[in-house]
Amino acid sequence: MAEEKVNTHCHYSEEEDEESDGVVVPELQGILSKWTNYIHGWQSRFIVLKDGTLSYYKSEQDSGFGCRGSIGLYKAVIKAHEFDECRFDVSVNDCLVWYLRANSPEEKQRWVDVLKSYKAESGYGSENSLKRHGSAVSLTSNTQSTASAGSFSKRGIRGLKEKLAEMETFKNILVQQIDTLQKYFDNCADIAKVSPATNQQNLTDVEFDPAEQSVDFKGEAITFKATSEGVLATLQHCLDLMTQREDAWRRRWEREVEKRRRVEELYYKAVKEQVAASREDFPTRRVLIHGGPDYEEGPHSTLCDEEFYDAVETGLDKIDEENQLRDRLKQKVVSIPTSPTTSAAKHRLWPEIDKVSTEQLHYARLGVGGAGGWQLFAEDGDMRMYRREEEADGLVVDPLKACHVVKGVTGHEVCNIFYSPEYRSGWEATLEDMTVVEKISDDTLVFLQTHKRIWPASQRDALFWSHIRRVSDDQDPDAHDLWIVCNHSTEYTEHPPNAGKCVRVYLTVCLVCQTFIDPPKEGSEITRDDITCKITYCSVVNPGGWAPAAVLRAVYKREYPKFLKRFTSYCIDQCKDKPILF
Repeated sequence: MAEEKVNTHCHYSEEEDEESDGVVVPELQGILSKWTNYIHGWQSRFIVLKDGTLSYYKSEQDSGFGCRGSIGLYKAVIKAHEFDECRFDVSVNDCLVWYLRANSPEEKQRWVDVLKSYKAESGYGSENSLKRHGSAVSLTSNTQSTASAGSFSKRGIRGLKEKLAEMETFKNILVQQIDTLQKYFDNCADIAKVSPATNQQNLTDVEFDPAEQSVDFKGEAITFKATSEGVLATLQHCLDLMTQREDAWRRRWEREVEKRRRVEELYYKAVKEQVAASREDFPTRRVLIHGGPDYEEGPHSTLCDEEFYDAVETGLDKIDEENQLRDRLKQKVVSIPTSPTTSAAKHRLWPEIDKVSTEQLHYARLGVGGAGGWQLFAEDGDMRMYRREEEADGLVVDPLKACHVVKGVTGHEVCNIFYSPEYRSGWEATLEDMTVVEKISDDTLVFLQTHKRIWPASQRDALFWSHIRRVSDDQDPDAHDLWIVCNHSTEYTEHPPNAGKCVRVYLTVCLVCQTFIDPPKEGSEITRDDITCKITYCSVVNPGGWAPAAVLRAVYKREYPKFLKRFTSYCIDQCKDKPILF
């Protein structure tokens, strides 16, 4: 998947938000790539962390016009991606998810660390939360946080405050009683330290007289007992209030779990209906469920092979429908750049062109029997399609060989339609754009083709030279002539691979056509009814990116026969009213 690389910068604000407990809140802002949707993909966005909220703007210049979206970090989950070392996700209850991407792993880690440290220092859900947000049970705090105080009903808060005030009163009474008793016992202890001989004399000098300042221990004990019972009763009431709130939250949590279960059931039901609809080939019932970028093409895609194929199949069906409704590419004017008046033999690519074309002609004329490993996978009338299962670096590059017989056209006509740029958009169903990069000679062109994107695969392009020639046929004396078109990937510095949104496809394709003429009646001219063209089509395509091997094989098993039938039908339609071209 081609991702937009955006220069990422972030900086800390030196303003330190000193709160009552001295916690320093880091401020952070910078430019990150944010996943938008499947049309626009990753886009550069200005991200700002302030006052516990992560907000984003289209650009730093637009930050004065209001944010486009925001997420509160207090309940958010910040998670680095398992495979993409530059990506991290910020989500709230799995309902709101931001997929963010930095330009380097270091920048990504800096963002993740700051966001996590902010959440940790904010103390949400920890014992420090009462300090930072203002305790919902504090009598002296007038700044209760919405996160904690909002979780209690007004009635519960009022009852809890009243009971806490009672406990404060009981505490003051107990402190006064303890102070009185402690003072009395301290004075008694001081008198006991005086010697018996001088006891009588010193009593006149001591201000404290236990007889005159005696304490009503019985009354104090009753008061102490009543006060203690009041404290315990109030604590029990507070516990009852908290238990009621816990039960209320538990019931609310159970309702949320039940809602989530019902939503998951509906989701799985929709997925099953989508799969069933794709199998029954009812496009109107198909529903594409778009998730995050993990649903894109890639070795770690969360789409299973079956879902991946269903999505590709739906995209191909949509392309077929579009081709039936409109034909804008056929009307496109193809401009061929002029080239210096030099022969093709002097061009830098000519040795490769001549060598590859000769080799492909040899391979195309080899039989499919013996130990070649060819497997027949499609058969329709005179058409036979064979394959060999091969992989290169984990990518499916199965060689393909097709044999077909078509009446009413010559080999020269079929090869000319396959080679000429003015016809290409007529039979290439997935073609979105085509440019002739260079004209080497009249029989050799260099093409740059961009193909329509089929979700969830990335968009593809191909850069290749195409060469057409007539060759001598010394193997089949009954054939009138033998023509070949060979396409082979090449490189140009002006068009580097995988530089933009497209993944480069590498291919080697060979089309060999033989013309056979049935002898007409004596004195009659040759008509198209007397002409038969034997077609041999060989191709090896490396898709460049990644897709499940089973999916690729299932796609070309379906698409290659359709392509060959569409191409030959197009050739017949183009030639039926024209003079025969031998």
